[in-house]
Amino acid sequence: MSSTKETKALKWEIKDRRYYLLHGKEPLTYTLNSKNSLRHPLLWFDEAKGEQKELRYATNQNSPLVTDQKGEVTLGHIIFEDGVLAVSKEKQNLQKLLSLYHPKKDIVYAEWKAEAVAEDQLDSINLELDAMLAAKEMDIDHAEAVLRVEKGSEVTKLTSKELKRDLLIMARNNPGSFLAIANDDNVGLRNIGIRAVEQNIVKIAQDQRTFHWGSNNRKLMTVPFDENPYSALAAWFKTDEGVDVFKTIKKKLQ
Repeated sequence: MSSTKETKALKWEIKDRRYYLLHGKEPLTYTLNSKNSLRHPLLWFDEAKGEQKELRYATNQNSPLVTDQKGEVTLGHIIFEDGVLAVSKEKQNLQKLLSLYHPKKDIVYAEWKAEAVAEDQLDSINLELDAMLAAKEMDIDHAEAVLRVEKGSEVTKLTSKELKRDLLIMARNNPGSFLAIANDDNVGLRNIGIRAVEQNIVKIAQDQRTFHWGSNNRKLMTVPFDENPYSALAAWFKTDEGVDVFKTIKKKLQ
């Protein structure tokens, strides 16, 4: 047995255990491979001895390692129902196969651990709180820029209270995505560009490849091939030429 398995064995606790299928799409029943075959290998690599060891779930044996099994064996099936498998503490051979040896652990299924679940839930709650607090304290211009990513031009029809409400909902429903958008410097610049076009301060060509002043049709910049026009405009606002245009647009915006 490898040092890793030895460490796990020393810490092994006799208790009931639960396992669940990963990826969120659980069939009514799912049968996990429980014996080795050419088509479906079930092997564990013993690092200490440098050799593969065959695994097998036998209900009348104490170990899932074939080399440790004696006499006739009674093969058992490993079946998840509605994505879950509960294994009582009396079935130590099955528990050890699933918790210590099976190659599909953490790929097809995982062991339910209350501490890990609680930690994940705490992380999720903290992330949601961070997003909600950021949304609550966000100024109205930045809020409009962030919400525009989700709602597009609809944001121009919202009152300030409706805007703040929808922003808080966005932060609550998708806190990770919300914080990423809120911390993106270009979001605010893109919003300025979109508002400038909506108010005809700046015009975008029909093919969306160039921007022009709305007043005299003078060309401002060309959109690089294969780029979103407003993302390209936001990047251009940061250039020496673009920063002066940006300042002028901000003064003209209503």
